[in-house]
Amino acid sequence: MDRETLRFVLNDQHKTFEAEDPFVHREKLSELGDLLPLKMPLVITGVRRCGKSFLMKQFKDSLGLGAKQCIYIDFNDERLSGFTVKDFQLVMDFLVENDYEERCFLFLDEIQEVEGWEKWADRIKSDFQIVITGSNSKLTSSEISTALTGRALTLKMFPFSFREYLDAKKEGYSGYDSDFGAKAKVAGAFSKYLLAGGFPMYVLSEKEIVLKDLYENILYKDIIKRFGKNEKQLRELSYFFLSNPSGKFSFRGISEMLGARNRGVVKGFATAFENALVFFFLPKFDYSVKKQIQNPQKVYCIDNGFLTALGFRFMDNQGKLLENIVAVELKRRSKDIFYFSESKECDFVIREGKKVTGVIQVCWKLTKENKERETAGLIEAMDKFSLNKGLIITNDQEDHFKIGNKKIMVVPAWKWMLENEQRKVLSSHSRQD
Repeated sequence: MDRETLRFVLNDQHKTFEAEDPFVHREKLSELGDLLPLKMPLVITGVRRCGKSFLMKQFKDSLGLGAKQCIYIDFNDERLSGFTVKDFQLVMDFLVENDYEERCFLFLDEIQEVEGWEKWADRIKSDFQIVITGSNSKLTSSEISTALTGRALTLKMFPFSFREYLDAKKEGYSGYDSDFGAKAKVAGAFSKYLLAGGFPMYVLSEKEIVLKDLYENILYKDIIKRFGKNEKQLRELSYFFLSNPSGKFSFRGISEMLGARNRGVVKGFATAFENALVFFFLPKFDYSVKKQIQNPQKVYCIDNGFLTALGFRFMDNQGKLLENIVAVELKRRSKDIFYFSESKECDFVIREGKKVTGVIQVCWKLTKENKERETAGLIEAMDKFSLNKGLIITNDQEDHFKIGNKKIMVVPAWKWMLENEQRKVLSSHSRQD
């Protein structure tokens, strides 16, 4: 790459980075700060446009870094489209020529755009504090650790949580647990969040075209470019996933739907969507990994905004939207989750280490007609894992009751999402003695 062009782009990007105003405090900032003393490369992964760059900016500001203590490079900038791993030497020269401090911070945004970046980062990681972002699930702690011949620390980023959404909309939520007016206001905001999701650009603009363009950008850059000759099948699979959040699927069934003879190819398609961090898949809980692989999986979308902007009908699928947003929140809380299916079904099983610590059923509204069915699946899962407490998350109902010796809490989704995860609901799922 031309040295002068790179110099111009680096200076221009630095000015933009300094001027940006991250308008919402991201909850992951404190986690990032906790990792810094370990002096290892920090990796922030997340779907495109979920706010990784703004988190970098907040991190930089929280550390009080001066102009010569950090450099920011956005590899998604089209002006760097010709950048190769060899051009990192030009970056090093730029730092020396401009008197940057030793062991300055390297903020490297969308690093996956540079093929072979891992070997360069491995070579210089002891001389700099590296902070990397990427929109690809291959940037996992295990794969990065292998590439960097040592440990790296990974932080998973998501679109706005409900709390962050309220902050972005400047909607206060203090007193929601005791004041009826505040409670009604927060519940109303959740109804909007359920449909809008949490992509920052959309939350600010409320223009549906933003979500459609973003999804198309992800589809093309991260998936179609890799499987170009199969674009029709990829779009059909994309629509299937978008139209069936929380739905079960098997690769055999998808292969038949797409008219594809090779299941391995179809599995590669699904993995590409998963790697792009736009969908994730939940296995059926089983102590046998082999059986987990053999059983159908459930699909969830990273953001409800994609579901509603791309042809999903809300009135017919309120429960699916609610289940999807709960699944995303559990992932945001770094929970290891599965679905339960034996004679009855339960939406989420939460495992910590080798132990199941919680079970959750999601239901839009508990009624006389569905209460027995919804609780039966929850109770069967509680019995299976020797749990004495279970949780049902609804749209706006709150209650608690017992069935035999089993305690069941019913909590509105908006309240569950605002609660500190160290408190009550999830952490109270204790095992029977």
